[in-house]
Amino acid sequence: MNIFESTIARLNEFVNSGGPMFALTMLLLGALCVHFFLGVVVRRLHRVAADSAQRWDDVVVTALEAPLRVVLWVVVLSVGLGMIPESEDFRDLLTSANDTALVLLLTWFVQRLIRGAEHEVLDESRGRTGSVDRASVRATAKLLRVAMWIIAGLMVLQTLGVSVSGLLAFGGIGGIAVGFAAKDLLANFFGGLSIYLDRPFTTGDWIRSPDKEIEGTVEDIGWRLTRIRTFDQRPLYVPNAVFSQVSVENPSRMRNRRIFETIGLRYSDAGKVKAVVEQVRSMLESHEEIDLSRTLIVNFVSFGPSSLDFFIYTFTKTTDWVEYHAIKQDVLLQVLAIVHAAGADVAFPTTTVDISKFSPEPQA
Repeated sequence: MNIFESTIARLNEFVNSGGPMFALTMLLLGALCVHFFLGVVVRRLHRVAADSAQRWDDVVVTALEAPLRVVLWVVVLSVGLGMIPESEDFRDLLTSANDTALVLLLTWFVQRLIRGAEHEVLDESRGRTGSVDRASVRATAKLLRVAMWIIAGLMVLQTLGVSVSGLLAFGGIGGIAVGFAAKDLLANFFGGLSIYLDRPFTTGDWIRSPDKEIEGTVEDIGWRLTRIRTFDQRPLYVPNAVFSQVSVENPSRMRNRRIFETIGLRYSDAGKVKAVVEQVRSMLESHEEIDLSRTLIVNFVSFGPSSLDFFIYTFTKTTDWVEYHAIKQDVLLQVLAIVHAAGADVAFPTTTVDISKFSPEPQA
């Protein structure tokens, strides 16, 4: 027998010599000391993690802190109950309860780790993350949490003596009946899954559907419903299965906004149309808010019923709705100033009446 084994034997003799109450008291005092020591170690780990350049160690330490202390007291409770002579009759029950608690604590730690990793990836200090990437991170975190709790549930059932293989076989047969009974629910679930995978939109995007009266800002994407806030501030709840059957536009992902306007000049200003068109084109090419990498067209286009029409086709750099209208207003006012500076004017609907005199018809 080596020194370590002899020390443990003497310690057991010393603890058992005082009876169960003395042993429980010593166990509780030892657990309090270890609890205090764990607090010191965790604070030290936090300081070390804060001084390091990497931030993932903070995530791991934060996720481990609370479950580690609970594990200590679960072990203490299990050992304490084992010291009571009357607990021999409940040995199997205590073992199952201990295993179940450890499985749930491990699951709790993994869940805290997933949540911490999600917050770390989406943290604003890492820079602005695109809406598509944010949706991918959230979808991955949700799927990991669902898979984790399913595995934890199966492990708990295994520790309680339930046959998991039989349960899975029964679930395969019952899943067919459940699938027929809850086909709408499953359709919405897989519709939400397709939204997370295909990423046509995400939270905060402005979307609209030309097939249905759906338009507004996405507030939340659930596994069954998507909540949209319409422009009159009403909540609109759309089943996820709908998005697999309709077309969806996502104006939030536009690169530019288009200015497409037709302006008509009077027929009496026919000699000034060419000069006006050229000056308007020059104005747009020098405008600081117009994206010259996109199509820019200013051309005389048609002889209208009461006007000579030319059109403007160009794109702004901004996609913001308010800024776009301010830029469009500035462009149209400059066009109007160019028209007036050329001595022309914008046409309005006119009608010409021919009042020529005709000779009277001869009498019969």
